[in-house]
Amino acid sequence: MSKQKHHLTRSWKEVKAHDSWSIFKIMSEFVEGFEALHRIGPCVSIFGSARKSEDHPDYQLARQAGKLLVESGYGVITGGGPGIMEAGNRGASEAGGISVGLNMVLPFEQHHNPWISRDKNLEFNYFFVRKVMFMKYSQGYIVMPGGFGTLDELFEAITLIQTSKSKRFPIVLVRKAYWQGMMDWIRASLLESDANVSEKDLDLMQLVDTPEEAVAIIDKFYKTELMQPNF
Repeated sequence: MSKQKHHLTRSWKEVKAHDSWSIFKIMSEFVEGFEALHRIGPCVSIFGSARKSEDHPDYQLARQAGKLLVESGYGVITGGGPGIMEAGNRGASEAGGISVGLNMVLPFEQHHNPWISRDKNLEFNYFFVRKVMFMKYSQGYIVMPGGFGTLDELFEAITLIQTSKSKRFPIVLVRKAYWQGMMDWIRASLLESDANVSEKDLDLMQLVDTPEEAVAIIDKFYKTELMQPNF
């Protein structure tokens, strides 16, 4: 056996051994998340950029959304970090409601914000575990302008609903001017040009300009739908 092949084989065996132990870390995050979130009750998740400061208009929109959600009887779940996440938690906290943070352990940028309810700050090492928590326990998504992480959460939800791996829930994109270009591209390229999606798939997302409109869409949906975990 060549030195190079021996090195690769040895490295792969080490990876396999490490993977076996990782299973227990992954399981513990699932168990802790399920145990914490199944007791909280109906919640709506707010997503958006971690890079928006307090004086940015999007921050204020998310803060208002958190407040309105609590006034409508929902708790608020965010990714637990700064920016739009902080704003959503802040609005919920200031309204006296449930304010949940699903925080990622990252080497940069992410730190939990001070507006999360003391006993509802959960930390995750695995993005995919955190995404399961959002998907399972959110009665709706309010999606503010954001980057790759925001888009990841958005399209994961659409995919799982589209494939019936999750029951349908409202997904509302706030600030039409930000999202319209993406929606135009989806319609022109994915739908009309290549038929990679169907017309009804576009109905899984709704665009609005105000938090009031977003919360009204969620309220309307649950006048006829049962609130429960999504799978």
